[in-house]
Amino acid sequence: MKKILITGKNSYVGMSLEKWLGNNPDSYSMDSISLRDDSWKEKDFSEYDVVFHVAAVVHKKERPEMETLYFEVNRDLSVEVAKRAKVAGVKQFIFMSTMAVYGEEGKLGQEVVINRKTPVNPKTFYGFSKVEAEAELNKLNVDNFRVVVLRPPMVYGPNCPGNYAMLEKIAEKSPVFPMIENKRSMLHIDKLCQSIKEYIDNEVEGLYFPQDDEYVNTCLMVKELAGKNGKSIHLSRVAGMVIEVIGKRVNLINKVFGNLVYEKE
Repeated sequence: MKKILITGKNSYVGMSLEKWLGNNPDSYSMDSISLRDDSWKEKDFSEYDVVFHVAAVVHKKERPEMETLYFEVNRDLSVEVAKRAKVAGVKQFIFMSTMAVYGEEGKLGQEVVINRKTPVNPKTFYGFSKVEAEAELNKLNVDNFRVVVLRPPMVYGPNCPGNYAMLEKIAEKSPVFPMIENKRSMLHIDKLCQSIKEYIDNEVEGLYFPQDDEYVNTCLMVKELAGKNGKSIHLSRVAGMVIEVIGKRVNLINKVFGNLVYEKE
């Protein structure tokens, strides 16, 4: 029986993992806590084998005055939780980082492939705070306190917030969507949960890049989403050509239609 503590009580990933592992009640016992106030410091970590740390500031429009918040939560709080877990005898600490540490959003018409040798190059408070958290957490890694860092691409699945929710709305309301050939690494929430289960079962440490087996074409994903909702959406080559002409310098367009993948390991 593995006892797991999930930080980020109402997080999409945390709740999904709790539900996923809950299908095996004889093998896993789970609790979740919120870190929004200091009450978490009263929690006894010594009864857990694993801490899955998913609590973070994310999916917010960054403003200069938010810089301190990003680093206090994503870096400082993460390290504080990990140190408390280590002192309490927790054996494994799994940290949800992000593909954003590379500072890439994708490029229209260009191949962008990230692998283990690709240097981090964050461009946002979110990315910088995660990079610095990773560095501090890795200093805590020892044989009896294994640190796992995950850098997933965009996570998607039922009721997922963020960019996937935006694509779902487009699929529901728009009769037309640009047809553009692209490849993006993405990660279904079920695949992420299965990967985390394997990291726990195998008691691993180190850096991991979980992703779906196949790369995703954005326009085909939107068409599939529309079909699931009983809608019909036309993929327009003309609209795609317009996007390709005007969109190469627009971050949102590159984020949706650009190429951005992890090398398959």
